Amino acid sequence: MWLEKIFGGVLRVLTPLGPRYIKPALSQRIYLLWIFRHFHILPVQVLSARQRRFMDALCVEPRFASLVENGVEPPVLGTLERRLPVMVQEVALQTPVDEISDAVSRFAAAPFNPPRR
Repeated sequence: MWLEKIFGGVLRVLTPLGPRYIKPALSQRIYLLWIFRHFHILPVQVLSARQRRFMDALCVEPRFASLVENGVEPPVLGTLERRLPVMVQEVALQTPVDEISDAVSRFAAAPFNPPRR
C-alpha cells in the first residue's frame, strides 16, 4: 500500500466547489505522506506555515488528476479541507454589565448593621 501511494498517490483537496485531485511529484508525495502520517483528513488551519505554503504551491500548479485513470482509482495520500470558515455569531450577554454594576453599587452603599447581642 505504501509503495502504491509513493509511486502513484494523489492529494484530495475538498473545496466549496467539490473535491479536486492533484498528482504531485515523487518528492512531494513523500512529504505529503509525512504530513498525513497520523490523519487522513486535515483542515488547512492545523498545518504549519511551511506546510500551508507547500499546499498553496501544489494547488496553484496545473497538476490536476481525474479520479479514475486507466480504469484504476489512484490511492489517496490524504485529504486537505479548504472550505470556507464557519462564521460564529457573537452571543449577547444574559445580564448587561450596567445592571451588574448598579446592583453592586447599591449593595456597597447600604449601611452595615451588625447583629446585637
